[in-house]
Amino acid sequence: MASSSDSWMKEYNEAVKLADDITGMISERSSFPASGPETQRHASAIRRKITILGTRLDSLQSLLSKVPAKTEKEMNRRKDMLSNLRTKVNQMASTLNMSNFANRDSLFGPEIKSDAMSRTVGLDNSGLVGLQRQIMKEQDDGLEKLEETVISTKHIALAVNEELNLHTRLIDDLDQHVDVTDSRLRVTLLP
Repeated sequence: MASSSDSWMKEYNEAVKLADDITGMISERSSFPASGPETQRHASAIRRKITILGTRLDSLQSLLSKVPAKTEKEMNRRKDMLSNLRTKVNQMASTLNMSNFANRDSLFGPEIKSDAMSRTVGLDNSGLVGLQRQIMKEQDDGLEKLEETVISTKHIALAVNEELNLHTRLIDDLDQHVDVTDSRLRVTLLP
């Protein structure tokens, strides 16, 4: 029976293989036309695989905290391997302008899901209260970053709305001018 450590390495190797497949698909993009349905399908397949790979990396991250490491050195080696692969995935995502994927870590910080019980071991009541305050502070900081992002998105949406209103007015004016020109042409062409 394989140990959980071996299963982590097996999962990691599968993730590396998927990353290599994606790299190959990105290289193949140059053989496709600049645009068209085939190009869009190919880009969509790449994006889908990058998303799957991101999910696998999240799974590996959570498995890493559950797998009993043989040594601290081995645990650090695996963390480095995972970090390097995540960096590679973020680079691939940014190549395809998958900004939401690449910026997920920069927006909320890296997803480190530590076990709540391990954080509370050995704390007395005042220590627990301090930990709760620290967690609430971290959540507040995350909410402030989220608020900044939402406000920025709001401003972009308002700018897009203004631009659409302008284009609507321009199209209406053009439509009106076309109607006037059409009427003049009809009058001119009638005997």
